[in-house]
Amino acid sequence: MHDYMAERVKKEVYLNKYQPEEPSREIKQLIDEAKKAALNAYAPYSNFQVGAALLLDDGKIITGNNQENACYPTGLCAERVAFFSAKSQYPDSKILRVAIVAKRSVDDFFKLATPCGSCRQAMSEYENNQNQNIAVYLADADGTVFESESIDNLLPFKFSDKDLKS
Repeated sequence: MHDYMAERVKKEVYLNKYQPEEPSREIKQLIDEAKKAALNAYAPYSNFQVGAALLLDDGKIITGNNQENACYPTGLCAERVAFFSAKSQYPDSKILRVAIVAKRSVDDFFKLATPCGSCRQAMSEYENNQNQNIAVYLADADGTVFESESIDNLLPFKFSDKDLKS
């Protein structure tokens, strides 16, 4: 009988934290666009409105919001709506930043929400394809903004095209 010793590996997530007055005007605008998008979300089942706003390298802002369906798997998260829309309309543009916000439909305030695993994987694919980091901004109710300098920071031990080739 073999005695195996499990090796523990720890991977940490690093986020920059900005107080409400600290983010640049560009980041605040991106967050505001994500909030506008969230207010138009189709979320009759969860009543949880999510908005995402992307900044492209040519200055364009593309937004998305969650789109639910009575058959839950057929709905789509705000992040993927925005990313898919950006790349279908502007296939040669690079995505520089994404702001993500969320709120319950009964609340007047937005709260911190992070992307689901499927969105992290999809966003990571775009980051890999463009060979350039995409910064992620998450806004909290008190105006605090958290920044991840790369989507991959939010997806430790990711699966990518390199795994398919090895």
